[in-house]
Amino acid sequence: MYVAVKGGAAAIESSWRLLAEQRRGDVALPELSVAQIRAQLSLAVDRVMSEGSLYDPELAALAIKQASGDLIEAIFLLRAYRTTLPRFGYSLPLDTAQMQLVRRVSATFKDVPGGQILGATYDYTQRLLDFALLADGDTASRTGESASATDLLPTAMPRVNELMAREGLIETARPTAEREPSDLTREPLMFPAARPVRLQALARSDEGWLLGLGYSTQRGYANAHPFAGEIRRGTVSVELLPDELGFSIDIGDVEVTECQMINQFAGNREVPPQFTQGYGLAFGGGERKSMAMALIDRALRAGEFGELVVAPAQDQEFVLSHGDSLEASGFVQHLKLPHYVDFQSELELVRKLRAVHAQQNSAEKEYQQAGPNQAATKQKAA
Repeated sequence: MYVAVKGGAAAIESSWRLLAEQRRGDVALPELSVAQIRAQLSLAVDRVMSEGSLYDPELAALAIKQASGDLIEAIFLLRAYRTTLPRFGYSLPLDTAQMQLVRRVSATFKDVPGGQILGATYDYTQRLLDFALLADGDTASRTGESASATDLLPTAMPRVNELMAREGLIETARPTAEREPSDLTREPLMFPAARPVRLQALARSDEGWLLGLGYSTQRGYANAHPFAGEIRRGTVSVELLPDELGFSIDIGDVEVTECQMINQFAGNREVPPQFTQGYGLAFGGGERKSMAMALIDRALRAGEFGELVVAPAQDQEFVLSHGDSLEASGFVQHLKLPHYVDFQSELELVRKLRAVHAQQNSAEKEYQQAGPNQAATKQKAA
């Protein structure tokens, strides 16, 4: 017994060494630094920060390096580290209307106050491999782009939805019944979940899961006909209100991507026909994540607007219970752990069932074979 335990421990330690070798790769090549990952794999870093619930680009880049590029494993590492950090307080709500923009597009109005700002995006690129990158080519230098190009952008722009709100064409934000939103990182997810809790869960959910569900709403598996009212990316100030001061202080900036999705609503006796909203927000350049999140947020509000809940994306228990990549990965990967006793019991059961099945088939064959012989015997006797 103890020999087996010691042998297993030695094997695990050897596995760790092999993992370190795999992470390092060919020692003839320069080692990939955390600074390089942070600067050049920024979208991967942004996703790890969003789903890891911790805004720290350096630690997210470190997690990506440690996980050999496995983003779910990197998210696991970042969340585990997050649990060790002390909590000093809660920040005030981010004022994204004052966002220092680097990108801002709207699919609902061509001419919006402040104009469209394409910024850095893959939307207009040809999906062709750039073989110059194999030779360490510098795409930015060839196109003449400069990091200072964003310095001329305005500090703030009005939201597109605010323009429609002036005419009463779109719903306005309503306070929730809760005085303060529940903290999903400290309290378990309970159903039915209020919208603030749902948004927290969606922000931490796996991007692929949200993307697939959001896609399903567009294909008719929900009462949805969405328009991207506005997608904006930039930096916003984070403010804290210490009790001992009585006024807020700016403690830093974070980069976020925000999406406000617009959807139709037929209205009722109390509310005239108007547009409704879905909302999404992610750290950094999480544009696809924020859009998918906005689609699901609106789908989960079906009951709020008296719509029939007929699609998976409208079922909050189904959506929120299966969106966490760490829980999903852990439950799937636990199948790699030893299940010897469970399997042996089921193996024995299958063997017994097969034995019973064989006996029944044998008895049935004997009966079928005996049937004609018995009939012939009766005829002779007659």
